[in-house]
Amino acid sequence: MNFTGTKNYVATKDLQMAVNAAVTLQRPLLIKGEPGTGKTLLAEEVAAALGMPLMQWHVKSTTKAQQGLYEYDAVSRLRDSQLGHDQVHNIGNYIKKGKLWQAFDADQRVVLLIDEIDKADIEFPNDLLVELDKMEFDVYETGERVQAKHRPVVIITSNNEKELPDAFLRRCFFHYINFPDKHTMKAIVDVHYPEISQSLVTEAMQMFFDLREIPGLKKKPSTSELIDWLKLLMADEMPQDLLANRDPTKAIPPLYGALLKNEQDVQLLERLAFLARREGR
Repeated sequence: MNFTGTKNYVATKDLQMAVNAAVTLQRPLLIKGEPGTGKTLLAEEVAAALGMPLMQWHVKSTTKAQQGLYEYDAVSRLRDSQLGHDQVHNIGNYIKKGKLWQAFDADQRVVLLIDEIDKADIEFPNDLLVELDKMEFDVYETGERVQAKHRPVVIITSNNEKELPDAFLRRCFFHYINFPDKHTMKAIVDVHYPEISQSLVTEAMQMFFDLREIPGLKKKPSTSELIDWLKLLMADEMPQDLLANRDPTKAIPPLYGALLKNEQDVQLLERLAFLARREGR
């Protein structure tokens, strides 16, 4: 098995090497990068390229590691015992398999995405050390030991919201997705919009990269936001000369709501436009 990207996903040589190294080493692949650089989408495309089913575990701030293994519904069992249901005698009826258990129990090798692991409590990664390393765990309520039938390809994403423990990092193969350069970004745009006007792409990308270089931006626009912006420019049939001959006294780009995501950045561009107008007097 060898991942080289797909028709829907442009993977750099470094990213291809990281995916294939993690598969070879049978270690989780930890992917970091700016939001919107395709970390989650990577897992979907790796699964498609390798012909494997995809299982997704989207982590939230309230997610506990135990939920990835299984959950025991003691309340339902107590209620059923009070009602005299026969199923109460089989404790397995009250155990819900988590994503890790489902991946371990699959009849074929799967890709398991653990998405945004840094959202959870700091102990979350440590609580999964043994399970991800040994690919097994015990169900204490039944005494059962669950072992992976086929070792899944594990892809873990992080937005760097908090530091991950060293013991966890040691067990992963790490890759940071750098923000695409103009050549790579052009290839990404071509994948999404093969029929788009190339002159429109050239002008829009120039404005996009100029915008990212403005110091003081709280949230730089990402790849996914450029894709959305281009879709809007095409839908509104925006004349490309409007982008090519942009006025520095009007720093905010057209349809800026696809690129800028908070009022501080809008106000920053408005101040820059005001300064440009004042200097032009």
